[in-house]
Amino acid sequence: MDKYRIIDKCPVFGGMTDREIEKCLSGLGSHEKTFRKNSYIMHSGDVIECMGIVMSGSVTIESNDMWGNRTILSMVGIGQVFAETYALLPDEIMLVDVRANESCRILFLSIKNIFKGSSTESWRAKFLKNLLMASSRKNLHLSGRSFHTSPKSCRGRILSYLNSVSLRERSTEFDIPFSRQQLADYLNLERTNMSKELSKMQNEGIIEYHLNHFKLKKHVTKY
Repeated sequence: MDKYRIIDKCPVFGGMTDREIEKCLSGLGSHEKTFRKNSYIMHSGDVIECMGIVMSGSVTIESNDMWGNRTILSMVGIGQVFAETYALLPDEIMLVDVRANESCRILFLSIKNIFKGSSTESWRAKFLKNLLMASSRKNLHLSGRSFHTSPKSCRGRILSYLNSVSLRERSTEFDIPFSRQQLADYLNLERTNMSKELSKMQNEGIIEYHLNHFKLKKHVTKY
């Protein structure tokens, strides 16, 4: 099934046999839902029981306050997990919103069930190990955002982010997952000012870009 081919690429199912994946999905009460672009998957203030895995499309993890201000904390793509910490701590309310960045399909798992049943089942140990690795990796990305928002200048924040993507992709030419507005929300910048700064940087020969495709052209020692 196409579903299982996608699941096989998900880090949380790494090293599992098809049989173990089937047992895992059954044991964790898996179910799927489809969401339209911009619809909310989870709301701040909710108490949730399931974590999510993106099967198609992508979602954003956002902080939205009552005055309409939005901060994008991260983008979650195919095979990646979200809300696993809240699902393991049933008394904790969500402090963020999860929104469909595009039409997407989400696989939900009730991971509290991981502690039910026989602890000798091989899929349980593999799933917990993989989930720990996935969560640790995600925490690194989230902590990385603090580096991008720490520079005081608009240019400093943009360059910090683009440099990190370049390092991760091991290339000076790459695509970013954000639209202009999303990038501004992610870096806590005003979109108009950010767009002006991007144009200046392109005119100065520091970068080239078109839509979400960027090329770094010049080393910058100061932000």
